[in-house]
Amino acid sequence: MKEKFLNKAVEQALHGIRNNYGGPFGAVIVKDGKIIGKGCNKVTSSNDPTAHAEIVAIRQACEATSSYHLQDAVIYTTCEPCPMCMAAIYWAGIRTVYYSADREDAERIGFGDKFIYEELKLPPGRRTVSMNRLDIPAIKDLFREWENKQDKVLY
Repeated sequence: MKEKFLNKAVEQALHGIRNNYGGPFGAVIVKDGKIIGKGCNKVTSSNDPTAHAEIVAIRQACEATSSYHLQDAVIYTTCEPCPMCMAAIYWAGIRTVYYSADREDAERIGFGDKFIYEELKLPPGRRTVSMNRLDIPAIKDLFREWENKQDKVLY
């Protein structure tokens, strides 16, 4: 059964590359034995650097379930998720990932994320992206308002 869903992710990837949507990546999200979200990489066709297959599938699954929590779901993806996708998987509450190609395989075909893994280990002041904290009073007011909000939905 796991191979069946991973092959569905491959189908998504093939659909994407054959239609020039983006890179060779696909993903499906399964809950109770049914696909609730699917996606292929659409980075170049949508001019959206976040449109990785996993993100596209998560968005579709959340829309289908009317929930931002997918803790009972499993994601099948053609390649080991990049740091951004892994963060989204964590935020969605998905607890199981099946993948086939790994980050070294992706690197060999031009999709390297190694520098991001290395950057995230560094303190903000040592990263390639300039990180500059500005302490302004409005932030304290903003967070206080959230903290006191009676009808907030925590996630």
